[in-house]
Amino acid sequence: MSKLLAFVTVAVIAQQAIAVPVWGQCAGINYTGSTVCDAGTTCVFVNNYYSQCQPGGSPVPTTTFNPGSSTTVTSTTPIPTNPGSGLNGKFVARGKKFWGTCADSSLLNNAANTAIIKSDFGQLTPVNPTSRGSFSFSGADALVNWAVSNGKLIRGHTLVWHSQLPSWVSQINDRNTLTSVIQNHISNVAGRYAGKLYGTSEILNEDGSLRSSVFSNVLGESFVAIAFNAARAADKTAKLYINDYNLDSNNAKTQGIVNLVKRVNASGRLIDGVGTQMHLSAGGAGGAQAALTALASTGLEVAITELDIAGGAANDYVTVLRACLNTAACEAITSWGVRDTDSWRASTSPLLFDANYRPKAAYNALIAAL
Repeated sequence: MSKLLAFVTVAVIAQQAIAVPVWGQCAGINYTGSTVCDAGTTCVFVNNYYSQCQPGGSPVPTTTFNPGSSTTVTSTTPIPTNPGSGLNGKFVARGKKFWGTCADSSLLNNAANTAIIKSDFGQLTPVNPTSRGSFSFSGADALVNWAVSNGKLIRGHTLVWHSQLPSWVSQINDRNTLTSVIQNHISNVAGRYAGKLYGTSEILNEDGSLRSSVFSNVLGESFVAIAFNAARAADKTAKLYINDYNLDSNNAKTQGIVNLVKRVNASGRLIDGVGTQMHLSAGGAGGAQAALTALASTGLEVAITELDIAGGAANDYVTVLRACLNTAACEAITSWGVRDTDSWRASTSPLLFDANYRPKAAYNALIAAL
């Protein structure tokens, strides 16, 4: 999972600043580059750490996190949503919240890719941003700001995960220390984007039992409640999801997540929704309806969070779509990328657009089904 948008420091030559291109950073705490925007764009404040050169220059709705306090300051202007005229717009017209996709730095700098995001997707998920006492937010800020300025919802991904941990986290064996680390991480990350996010990842084995990780080994199942309590403290409005893979049928793992959610929420709701990633094999969509029905038995909303299907067959995609449409609790679908070339499963051609950004048969079938 890649690191998000990096920014190039703008040089100053002969005391004349080089203009920052559209969507580039132009101000913010610790920013040392040019504050002059390209012709036709204006430097617009987005948060304390990031201002952006935007076309026209109308101020965007902002929510800023003051790292010196726990106060979140939110503008009175509501965050806009732009459903687009394509897939997302038609999906939303059927009563769902969004059909989204994911992005990283190179994809947000790719005009062809962003054009499709604008027209066909209503939400963005980062493909992995942000050491102890140190956080790097420039890339995540850029994605959030691009999404806000283009009227897209944002799904956070992910606050607690067993994979890609720094070694110092994996070596913690003290309950209090690990609890503090979880709380500090979530407070900084979720708190920074409080008010802008719509929505723990991969915590179960295939038999539905708790996966072995530093979190479960040191804290047991209590780490789930610790994480969700910290997230709720950091952002009172975000939808908090638990998310896992291979929840693609009503299997033991699906039942394990249902039972876990019911235990965690038994004394008061901490978890708002359940996400199934749905990285499917060719012909593997047949269990989607049973999976969504089982997950909906938690009484929570459900979402398909990372959809891709090997082979990208139209029938498979339509089967997943119909399963979501037939499940009232299924709120949203996120495709895990725009075109096949950029997929983590590129060799299987699993997405809705080909290498040249042309819609594939599966895309056309989805539009027809909607």
